[in-house]
Amino acid sequence: MSTPQTLTIDIYSDVMCPWCAIGYGQLQKALGELNGEIDAEIRWRPFELNPDMPVQGEQQEAHLQRKYGRSAEEGSKVRGQMKAIAESAGVSLSYEGPNEGGADAPPAMMWNTRDCHKLLGFALEQAGPDVQTQLKLALFKAHFNERKPLADREVLLDIAASVGLHRAAAKAALDDAELEARVVAEQQQAWDFNITGVPAMIVADKFMIPGAQSPETYVNALRRVADKIRAAA
Repeated sequence: MSTPQTLTIDIYSDVMCPWCAIGYGQLQKALGELNGEIDAEIRWRPFELNPDMPVQGEQQEAHLQRKYGRSAEEGSKVRGQMKAIAESAGVSLSYEGPNEGGADAPPAMMWNTRDCHKLLGFALEQAGPDVQTQLKLALFKAHFNERKPLADREVLLDIAASVGLHRAAAKAALDDAELEARVVAEQQQAWDFNITGVPAMIVADKFMIPGAQSPETYVNALRRVADKIRAAA
């Protein structure tokens, strides 16, 4: 059996983005199908959907109505469609915390995610891509399934510690001006790639797969990239 082709996959995304969670779920299905054929090193890159979001956040439905000009009925329909796609990808976007389904369940919110991206950059630099992915998935869970306030630094530090990152070092990272500058520079790089929405995946540093695609689309795209790399070797 031939050695699997290793590909880097840089995923530009935001923690607030449900399609980013869905896209990762679909990608995992594709990589499962490509097991033994293609290995992937996944790295998460920053893309703030709402960089001007205030620290107190905004209720999700109000935010989406304001940003996209859609009605509550339209929002409900979109959420239903998105939930069905998420379930097919093996991804839960539903609240699963205390008072699930009850009147006292916390509201779905949108938060400023600059600190999330700084922690993700810190995780990649200090612990590598596998731990960074663990952190990203923990942040998705905290946002979608637990509805935690991700603009709260103590909440973020708890999440960082839960994946094995040193809490004091993570706290220092949140105050690191150079790290923040790198986050800003990486977001500028996204614009240089003509990325205007997420998720967007850059494979092998130059081939882009935009949006949350089906597993079949990812399988075909990754095979094409692997073939091009082999042909150029």
